[in-house]
Amino acid sequence: MTYEAMSCDLQNLLDKLELPKCILIGHSMGGKTAMTMALHWPGMVEKLVVVDISPNRSVSRRVFPDYFAAMKAVTVDADWPRSTARNRAEQQLQPFIEDAHTRWFILSNLVERNGRYVWRVNIEAVTNNMEHLMGFPEFNTPFTAPTIFLGGANSPYISPKDYPEIKRLFPNSIIQHVPEAGHWVHAEKPHDFINAICAFLETS
Repeated sequence: MTYEAMSCDLQNLLDKLELPKCILIGHSMGGKTAMTMALHWPGMVEKLVVVDISPNRSVSRRVFPDYFAAMKAVTVDADWPRSTARNRAEQQLQPFIEDAHTRWFILSNLVERNGRYVWRVNIEAVTNNMEHLMGFPEFNTPFTAPTIFLGGANSPYISPKDYPEIKRLFPNSIIQHVPEAGHWVHAEKPHDFINAICAFLETS
């Protein structure tokens, strides 16, 4: 699991959808995948929206092993309706993952498949490639189309120390922060999030 591989998946999807060019939006790991896609295939990306992540190495990954261990330990009965399964899973996650928004995001990956509940995300692949996923590929050619880096004001994932690398790789970019939002900007402040993106798309 690498950003290069995931960006190739995205490029192949756009080909299958017969979309020669798109406006690409990505959050966190999705944001790094979107940046990689734009830097590899700039002709396929008209505008780029990167949500609460930068092209630098991400901040501490110490919490992630705890998250994955908690997810692996969750047990839910296959006979339960989805709402009950998610409620029971959240109860099991809560002692290990205090932030409600993080729990809700994780629970969105609990799906029913072949008569049982499983995690949609490939936990083993993410765990085994965490060192790579916290970093970002090396690029020397910038992406020059309009770009916005939209962070949460309470999140550490886009900070002033990231600005030089952002401007090196994305010289036609702006950097904004949504007040009172953390890492899950779109979930915590959905209206401010949508308004910021719409304003960017209308004016760029």
